[in-house]
Amino acid sequence: MPDFLGMMKQAAQLQSKMQAMQEELGNVEVEGSSGGGLVSVRMTAKMEVKAIRIDPSLMKAEDREVLEDLLVTAHGDARRKAETAMQEKMQSLAGGLGLPPGLLGLGA
Repeated sequence: MPDFLGMMKQAAQLQSKMQAMQEELGNVEVEGSSGGGLVSVRMTAKMEVKAIRIDPSLMKAEDREVLEDLLVTAHGDARRKAETAMQEKMQSLAGGLGLPPGLLGLGA
């Protein structure tokens, strides 16, 4: 017969650790850039944009479309880095609990 009390304790531990990890993800910041560093986006691992930096050389009306494209690219770069940071945190959480790979939806 399975140890349901043990499973409940483990589920409560997981929930507690997930809440702590969510708080921690809000403190992890990454920066994405584009245009050789002309545009950068800083965001948390929870995908909250904290800052955008634009090189003054891009502040010309004729460069508006270039700037828009660079912003999208920098945001995408930051988002990929934030997702990687989040996955690393989730993997360390899952590993610390001795759960089977993929249980938290992260793959093997």
